[in-house]
Amino acid sequence: MILGNPSQATAASALRGPDTLDDLFRRAALRRPGVIALADPPDRETFTDGAPRRLTYAEADRMISAIAERLLQLGLRTDAIVGIQLPNTVESVLTLLGVLRAGMIAAPLPLLWRRSEMTNALRRLGAKALITCGHVGSADHAGAAMDAAAELFSIRYVCAFGGNLPDGVVPLDDLYMAKPESLPRIERDNPAAHIAVITWDVSRDGFVPIARNHLEIIAGGVAVFLEGGFEQDATFLSALAPSSFAGLALTLLPWLLTGGTLALHQPFDADVFAAQLREHRCDAAVLPGPVMSRLADAGYLAASSGLKIVMALWRSPECLNTTGWHSNNIALVDVLAFGETGVIAMRRGADGGPAPLSLGTINAPRGAPGGVLVGELRRTEIGTIAMGGPMVPRHSFFPEARRMDDSDAADGVGDTGYTCRADPDTKAVIVTGPPAGMVGVGGYLFALSNLNELASVAGADHIIALPDPLCGHRLCGAATNAATVQAELAGRGVNPLIVAAFGVR
Repeated sequence: MILGNPSQATAASALRGPDTLDDLFRRAALRRPGVIALADPPDRETFTDGAPRRLTYAEADRMISAIAERLLQLGLRTDAIVGIQLPNTVESVLTLLGVLRAGMIAAPLPLLWRRSEMTNALRRLGAKALITCGHVGSADHAGAAMDAAAELFSIRYVCAFGGNLPDGVVPLDDLYMAKPESLPRIERDNPAAHIAVITWDVSRDGFVPIARNHLEIIAGGVAVFLEGGFEQDATFLSALAPSSFAGLALTLLPWLLTGGTLALHQPFDADVFAAQLREHRCDAAVLPGPVMSRLADAGYLAASSGLKIVMALWRSPECLNTTGWHSNNIALVDVLAFGETGVIAMRRGADGGPAPLSLGTINAPRGAPGGVLVGELRRTEIGTIAMGGPMVPRHSFFPEARRMDDSDAADGVGDTGYTCRADPDTKAVIVTGPPAGMVGVGGYLFALSNLNELASVAGADHIIALPDPLCGHRLCGAATNAATVQAELAGRGVNPLIVAAFGVR
């Protein structure tokens, strides 16, 4: 473990220490410079520009510094907010760490966001730059980024990886050949307590920026790391991008804490995923929970590949698969994500059923004597789950304030809005649904009021959300002329999931 021996005591000290995410990476790079740190999906060329890359820690370190140096050369200042929208390739990790090394704040954006969502979100933050790629599939991400920047006075630069970029976009592929100079360290009184990453939650009132410092992000990673029981220098294969708190906690932090190898998968091709498991001899696989269930049933998750641990992320906790997990050689850890508030990791026991979600303090590993405090669950008077603990952000965020002191802190417990009921026999809580007025579709939250408003403006009759065992919900729209509605929504830069709801039948 990069923080020292993989013990609970060291993990506890990490939650109070001065280490930043960049510090964790630097330590791994210093210890294992010649070992592969990051590996691209082998099918990268089928969905975006560039051949698949594999970078050692030394090569990744140089690239992170080159990205940081380019941002500083552009004239961006300390604490500038930089939006990031990239597929699950090595650049997504390198760029996030490069922004942090430059002393700036990273604001990763979900890959399916288009112009409408990007402009609304980045306008609230006063973001100064946006980093993306040329294309993902048929979607012109660089063009969409330029369109968004044209509507935002604050955006000074749009940067992108890939070829055939629009005029005005700053290319970044040349950084792989760069030899960056030694960057000066950013001097701060308590760097780990400084805002590092802003992710996005969704409420009935729209997008909500959630700002976290390094310590809060590390706390989420420590919770997952201790429950998973990963060994030092482990190899991970992850289908989760670092564009949400759950993605950071399940992908970025376990990799940094173990100093291992992180192989990335752009969702989702089961055969490619299985081939990556075999090729990298992965110790752990990180998957969306519904996909995990399908892969396990189809026999793709086999111990013969060397796999030891499966981390299953349930973005819709009410859809947690209760089917017994029976594998003598592979452990399953369910991770429940309550929006961007926090995550709870729960390793399944010998009976194969999911562990109960109990009220009160939560230690990691769960049930271990003297475990590290990573969370607290309460049931509110209105029957929703409230969550606290070191990973839950204690500060609001507004563009005028980059650093906040304790006078701005709340009590550290936030209502997630997820509804629940109490089991009278086990005294556990069972999640029953998403926040009121919200629906989850494959990890994306939508406000029903916003969906209906978009449908009305586009000339549709209505749009509804139907339960779906794989995605939580799926959107279905009705319109007299579905093709016209689709064109109108796409022209407004609306999320493709909403556009697809009016697919011509």
